[in-house]
Amino acid sequence: MKNVEKEQQLVGFKKVEVFDDHLGVTFPVFVMYPTHTPEKEEFIGPYSLNVAKDAKTQDDVFPLVVISHGTGGTPLVYRTLARHLVQNGFIVAMPEHPYNNIHDNQLENSVTLLESRPGNITQTIDWFKGDDLFKNNVNFDDISIIGHSMGGYTAIAATGGIPTTLPWETDNQVPEVIDLKVEERIKKVILLAPALGWFRNEGALEKLNLPILMVTGERDEITPYFHAEILLKGAGNTEKIESRIIDNAGHFSFLSPFPKEMKKSSFPPSQDPAGFDRELFHQELESDVLNFLLS
Repeated sequence: MKNVEKEQQLVGFKKVEVFDDHLGVTFPVFVMYPTHTPEKEEFIGPYSLNVAKDAKTQDDVFPLVVISHGTGGTPLVYRTLARHLVQNGFIVAMPEHPYNNIHDNQLENSVTLLESRPGNITQTIDWFKGDDLFKNNVNFDDISIIGHSMGGYTAIAATGGIPTTLPWETDNQVPEVIDLKVEERIKKVILLAPALGWFRNEGALEKLNLPILMVTGERDEITPYFHAEILLKGAGNTEKIESRIIDNAGHFSFLSPFPKEMKKSSFPPSQDPAGFDRELFHQELESDVLNFLLS
């Protein structure tokens, strides 16, 4: 595919709070956006980022991308992909899903989580609509979502997929269909090693009719390829799905490369199958995601 990257923008960074009206709590959203303010090295969590913290947004209108992290995870592990998109003219929002993150994971494997996660996407978009600093900078006709692992569930549930609980998510182990509103403002979906077992029922994906880029790892043992097959066999319009399998990639290969001091065998997210070059792969992934969004 032809590379259509633009002149790189400087990257602003702001942490905001968004209200979850389903759970009755606020949750943080990390926002990266184009700015004219010079960047400097900032430590955000354990990660070093070159950004202009709390800088003024450029006076222009940009597409919005929302990134949904995996279960028990953090948005910051997609920081390099987010930064690359901002450098090329996007605003990126990375919500930290309440009670399903690295700090507090009490809702994992629950019906409440299946209901609340897609809602966090709508709540994040609504926040931009109502914020005085950003509402004039977002093109609300050009919104996309990127979801990794459980974030893949979130992306599909938000855009028309009808999920059904897994046996361990209800007290009586009886399958329960989750009733969700479709976030129609989302126009494109990118799935990275998605977890899609909740859409196994016939007809669960028939309403999907969006361009989808799905990238999976050949050696992913957490969300193996049958998750991707659920989408490829069940989507209402499979012609709009572009699916790729990355040779030798594992489930965590889609996370930003970790600092050297965090690369330990005792920390699985930092590890890849033997011989896999995560740094090189992310250069390719960033380019592929950008080209898909601009196509």
